[in-house]
Amino acid sequence: MCGIVGIFNFDGAPVEDQVLIAMRDALAHRGPDDKGVYVNGTLGLGHQRLSIIDLSDAAHQPMKSPDGRIVIVYNGEIYNFRELRRELEKAGWTFRSRSDTEVLIAGYAIWGIQELARRIDGMAAFALWDARDKRLFLVRDRYGVKPLYLWRRRNSLMFASEIKAFMKHPDFAVQVNDAALREYFTFQNLFRNHTLFSGVENLPPASILSIDAQGERLETYWDYDFSQTEPIDAEEGVATLERLMAEAVERQLVSDVPVGAYLSGGMDSGSIVALAGRRLPRMQTFTAGFELSKVEGIEASFDERRAAELMAYTYKTEHYEQVMNAGDIRWSLPRVIWHLEDLRLGMSYPNYYIARLASKFVKVCLSGAGGDELFGGYPWRYYRIFRSLDKQNFLENYYGFWQRLTTGQERKELFRSGVDDKDEMFGVFADVFSNAGNIGFETPEEQISASLYFECRTFLPGLLIVGDKLAMASGLEERFPFLDNALVDFAMRLPVEQKLADLKHMLKIDESEVRKKLIAQDAFSGGKSCLRQAMAHLLPREVMQRRKQGFSSPEASWYRGENADYVRETLLSKDLASADYLNPDFIRETVEEHMSKKANHRLLIWSFLSFEQWCRVFLGGDYLQFAAGAA
Repeated sequence: MCGIVGIFNFDGAPVEDQVLIAMRDALAHRGPDDKGVYVNGTLGLGHQRLSIIDLSDAAHQPMKSPDGRIVIVYNGEIYNFRELRRELEKAGWTFRSRSDTEVLIAGYAIWGIQELARRIDGMAAFALWDARDKRLFLVRDRYGVKPLYLWRRRNSLMFASEIKAFMKHPDFAVQVNDAALREYFTFQNLFRNHTLFSGVENLPPASILSIDAQGERLETYWDYDFSQTEPIDAEEGVATLERLMAEAVERQLVSDVPVGAYLSGGMDSGSIVALAGRRLPRMQTFTAGFELSKVEGIEASFDERRAAELMAYTYKTEHYEQVMNAGDIRWSLPRVIWHLEDLRLGMSYPNYYIARLASKFVKVCLSGAGGDELFGGYPWRYYRIFRSLDKQNFLENYYGFWQRLTTGQERKELFRSGVDDKDEMFGVFADVFSNAGNIGFETPEEQISASLYFECRTFLPGLLIVGDKLAMASGLEERFPFLDNALVDFAMRLPVEQKLADLKHMLKIDESEVRKKLIAQDAFSGGKSCLRQAMAHLLPREVMQRRKQGFSSPEASWYRGENADYVRETLLSKDLASADYLNPDFIRETVEEHMSKKANHRLLIWSFLSFEQWCRVFLGGDYLQFAAGAA
């Protein structure tokens, strides 16, 4: 796991070494073990290394092929690199290292860039230079686990693992992308490939960008497809899933440094720990909990430490806990925003703390992300679209749910400049489905498949960006066994009724009763049913019977209680840094409604706090203290 940067000048101008080095050094936290640069006239590549596989100097990057034709900088892990290596050796390649980086060089030389990209099972963002053809390839993994940002200026293209590298370029100026800001305050996420930084894009997942003196060409080599489900015998499906899960975890344990795992109180992380424990006796596990003495309502159950401790005891892990309290947001939020850069889903500062804890003991940590999106872990979302009559009706119903922060009318009141057009955000939402293949929208099964496609293309990438940035802030590599190619391919083929055991019950649910709270979330308990059956013999009964719960801090209570002063002094200040973009009166009304318990605006208040800190850090110059190493 590493950080990569690069500059390509189309006009023939030589790359300035010192600019490239400054950009690389901005990513030192991603790879403190080694660093290097390669400059060849109009091209420059930089690399910061976190050594995971082949710790020797033979794996130094930028890495060249023996004849010097191919040069690569790479961020990620290829879990099937040993299998690929054996194929490449049979094809005549002689390896000089034990690294997966060299497998990418050999794979390109023998198979070409498209075939190489399709064969990779892992997480990767890399830049590969072919000196003979004078062509640069930028490649991103299937699922978008590893980020790769692009910025263009006049006759140059720059790329980097994090946006802060561009800030070291003398021509880069931070400006707010108004379209991205509207998108974020609609969905608490970005569905398009732009960022909050004007002019900065994210290379799409499963993409190859080819660059030479004549220009650029973007192609997609893979996409999710939930439309090709197959009849699978229920018992056979459970047995196959158990085998694929075990193989996925086995593949992702490949490492020359210690591997640990996050351990919540849920089934996904518990399954991974149970399977990994077969290979790693006394593995180290990490849980985040919350001090809840002054928390009320449903948030009083947000602490998962007891269930995690039960699993740690069951699997005999070496277990560590991070307990957070209300005051932790004040110190951490500026640092979280500095590392996160591009605002995304959820109240993510607990992710920062738990990764910081894990990094003190291991360099690699397994995570359960992806299980819900692939196997139907959010059944309370799907019932909303069961009665959709056609695709347009489906889109309108689901769009209403995914406006996590504001509606069209609220956005008109929120933004200082420009009118938020309801059709603009609806168009952004609907466009996600433009490449959904043959997926249908008429039956409940088709509608759920469409929902899973949407969540894998939007919600999951948002979670992965948060995971990557906040783990790499502490030099920690996160891995995601659920995002194993064979496992994902099986999940897409698995019939919906084997993912949702109570599908027939859900079809009878009346949304008006849910809105009136006559039906509790417990009614939607049948998600991931095939996975539950596959893992049932591994997990304690108490864990299997727990209600589905996301990893979230009790902010609704804390904003009204112990953090009330922090919220007010940050958001109701006369010197509001975000006031050039957001209406302070709207923010004030939102805060007061929440404080008086007229509404629960915890997500919106978090987003206001985050964007306020974003403005202070990136527009106000507060980033200087973090860039100097204070983070």
